[in-house]
Amino acid sequence: MTAFIAEIIGTAVLILLGNGVVANVVLNKTKGNGGGWIVITTAWALAVFVGVILSGAASGAHLNPAVTIGLSIAGKFSWNLVPTYILAQMIGAMLGAFLVWLFYKDHYKETSDAGAIQATFCTAPAIRNNFSNLISEIIGTFVLVFTIFYFSDPLLGSADMPKTPIGMGSIGALPVAFLVWVIGLSLGGTTGYAINPARDLGPRIMHAILPIPAKGPGGWDYAWIPVIGPVIGAAAAAGLYILLQH
Repeated sequence: MTAFIAEIIGTAVLILLGNGVVANVVLNKTKGNGGGWIVITTAWALAVFVGVILSGAASGAHLNPAVTIGLSIAGKFSWNLVPTYILAQMIGAMLGAFLVWLFYKDHYKETSDAGAIQATFCTAPAIRNNFSNLISEIIGTFVLVFTIFYFSDPLLGSADMPKTPIGMGSIGALPVAFLVWVIGLSLGGTTGYAINPARDLGPRIMHAILPIPAKGPGGWDYAWIPVIGPVIGAAAAAGLYILLQH
């Protein structure tokens, strides 16, 4: 599997499971209707876990343009590969959103709340304040990317013996899942913690395209915030990481 295909698959499954839990909680007549924020944040974390497992070996499991850009700024990823990765992430996010719509199609027909429908595709602020909303996305993504810089393989050894990495296999995806979980629980209440331009923009495009009876306009006047905010947050995280290494 190529890195391009891996990023498509990993991001598609991330969105299928992540937006899928939102659909399960907010759309009418689902088994999970009314499940609440804990259900949503937990499933999003596990969606990241699954996406990382599927794509990690082939692509490094970025699944997020902010992560790709942050790693490149820090010199840990080639700038030449950035456009390819971001394209794959956008394709994957749109595919995942389409699959959520296909899966819950009957329940979209039973739901008249345009805001709830939009929530199954993209984010929206709890209180609209562009500056505050932008700061939320910057800080949330900063925590994500800055912490990722400090993920490392566990080592086995002692002071007088060479350190040897311990292979963790799929369990190695757990740290990033826990990271996304705590960001959602602690920092997700203001904007819905997009912290990923593709995660928001790709499904927002699908929301505009797909035939959903009661959908609203899609919040395009807000759409720049979950794109620009994560990029700024990732750049700031990379900048601080570089500074601390010197």
